[in-house]
Amino acid sequence: MKNSWKAVVATAAVAAVALTGCSDPSAGGGSDAPASWPAQDTKLDGTTLTIWAAQNSNKTPESVIKGFEKLTGAKIEVVTIPDPYEQGIQTKVATGDKPDLAFWQPTASQLTALNAKTNLQSLDGAPWVENYDANFGDLTGLLDDTRYAALVSSPAVEGVYYNKEVLAKAGVTETPKSFEELVELGRGLKSQGVTPFYEMGDPGWSTQWWVQVQLADAAADGLWDRVNANEEKFTDPTIQGAVDTYKGLIDEGLFNENIKTSTFEDQGDALLAGDAAMVVQVNSFFNQLQAKADTAELNDKIGFFPISPKGNVGTFIPDQSNALVAFKTGDEKREAAARQFLSYWLGDGYQDFIDTQSTPSLLKGATTPDTVPQALLDVHASIKDSVGSMQALAVANPDLWINLTNMIQGTMTATEVTQATQEQFEQLAKAQGVSGF
Repeated sequence: MKNSWKAVVATAAVAAVALTGCSDPSAGGGSDAPASWPAQDTKLDGTTLTIWAAQNSNKTPESVIKGFEKLTGAKIEVVTIPDPYEQGIQTKVATGDKPDLAFWQPTASQLTALNAKTNLQSLDGAPWVENYDANFGDLTGLLDDTRYAALVSSPAVEGVYYNKEVLAKAGVTETPKSFEELVELGRGLKSQGVTPFYEMGDPGWSTQWWVQVQLADAAADGLWDRVNANEEKFTDPTIQGAVDTYKGLIDEGLFNENIKTSTFEDQGDALLAGDAAMVVQVNSFFNQLQAKADTAELNDKIGFFPISPKGNVGTFIPDQSNALVAFKTGDEKREAAARQFLSYWLGDGYQDFIDTQSTPSLLKGATTPDTVPQALLDVHASIKDSVGSMQALAVANPDLWINLTNMIQGTMTATEVTQATQEQFEQLAKAQGVSGF
């Protein structure tokens, strides 16, 4: 579910071929002219809409659905698609099976993977777009200047979650101001008998965050544009160097001893209990902590800071739980109802949604609930200065994390990680018809 999974190299390529026809991924299938947007309270008695969701997003729209059904008379059915979610969706759509709406990662590469122009409704002209605060309206959800995804919650940011009590006990009064300072802090903590960093290796989808935060400055300098143009490779010094550094920190013993077998749950438990000082993660990690502790405890124990080679720049990575897309189903009434549902979600239903989810507001005029922990507010605040991740800026998302996990397990070297990642990237780029591959 976390952007890519095992046993999907062939599946992703096949789905991309089926969805794009091995040519221009934007070719074919219908007009992208802005559609009309029904009033939020237009009556929809007798209309049933289907939403596809992942296992970690199928409860997200509950308050919105309840309000929309009451207001309009429509019925909304949520269908949970098993993990690996993204690959499951692509396979279904490639065979002609489409919902009315679906949670979907709103990045250009993932919109391309769905062949957005053919399969998705344009959301240009949506009444809620002008209500986005800060840069959220332009941050993601766009492909070739057409809006295909509605961002409903704060995009995930790769950064460092830390236990305040552990750092305070170690005499740390300021958080690191660069990746080098982060590493030096880790070494200092280890010298005091503290486990500096906790990593999950089973499955190891978070391993890629350690590499990507090291690439933040390069990303701001056009790294992924060069990779997309086949002018720079994963095997070249910038990305290879980040992988080598990560491997070196593991070999140095700066991570938990059970790194090969530790899980997502273990990671959250360890940080909350103070068994480790820091974790490099994204928002879904903090959501796990919220299920384990109340806001008061989280405010006392857990902090967050973004990190990059030369400063505190975050790396944003919107995932499928942050946004929805509306499909072209051929049923104009249901297509209009799907647009109306999005208007309600980001309109009259939005305040109740963020109150229920305890999540920061993306919209002007909506008030972030006071139940949102400070760490999550700090994550949200870091977005405006953040840079895009591989998932946000690359034309294809190879299984970097699977290869890094294999490295941790001892079945791949750091060099083999980048070689395998580059080979798959090229395969996916070719399947999507990307120029230069």
